[in-house]
Amino acid sequence: MSSDRMLTRIGGLLRQAESTDNQHEADAFLAAAQRLATASSVDLAVARAHTASRERRVTPVQRLVTIGEPGKRGLRTYAQLFLAIAAANDVQCDITATSTVIYAYGFAADIDVCEALYSSLLVQMVRASDAYLRAGSYREETTVRTIVEQRGGRRVRTRVRKPVAGVTARLNFQSAFAARIGARLAETKQQTEQEAEVAVPGTQLALRDKQLELRDFYSSTSQARGTWRGNRTTVQSSDAQRAGDRAGRRASLGTAPELPSGGRRLTR
Repeated sequence: MSSDRMLTRIGGLLRQAESTDNQHEADAFLAAAQRLATASSVDLAVARAHTASRERRVTPVQRLVTIGEPGKRGLRTYAQLFLAIAAANDVQCDITATSTVIYAYGFAADIDVCEALYSSLLVQMVRASDAYLRAGSYREETTVRTIVEQRGGRRVRTRVRKPVAGVTARLNFQSAFAARIGARLAETKQQTEQEAEVAVPGTQLALRDKQLELRDFYSSTSQARGTWRGNRTTVQSSDAQRAGDRAGRRASLGTAPELPSGGRRLTR
């Protein structure tokens, strides 16, 4: 572990010890900080000062992420991919009704991870869906559609089977791809947090403080209204969904979700 990260870890434990009213918790945090400090030959005062300086400059931010130009087809599945990545990296999002821009709220390092993952996974998703469409297996699938006709002055609804359209197959493929990526990242995040808690007791409390700080920032900053409806495709292609899920399982994640390097004391 780098000296900077070790100082931040120790300092975070010290801040937890200083911010709790429970004496048993305070003693536990202080003991954990002392054990780490002794093992790494770090002075507690140095770690405390390092963390205090770091916390003064690290606060949540809002960043605009452009998904695409207005009118471009498929932006909803692109946005779905970014939102899946953000959910696993402690980044909260608002999105425009046109799915062209996402307002990301979080710590800068977390948003950086999201943008890096998105840039890589978007290319993988588009390439995989293009290859799937070229293979053409979706053409063998049909879906039930309702056709409305005027007969004798009244409207008659008829259910017919139609081949799956290419645009339907693409949207279903990419939506399933994004969902699988979100599940993989969520699993990785959970495993990483559990391992961190074992290595450094108190990590879960630091993460909780981080989430509370982000929630407060989002509540005071966001001006979003309404609910984003996501991918509104009513026609389903099970073949495309299965293929998109398989591609999502094979996709290279490259950068795993990162844990915060230290706890932050909130002002209540």
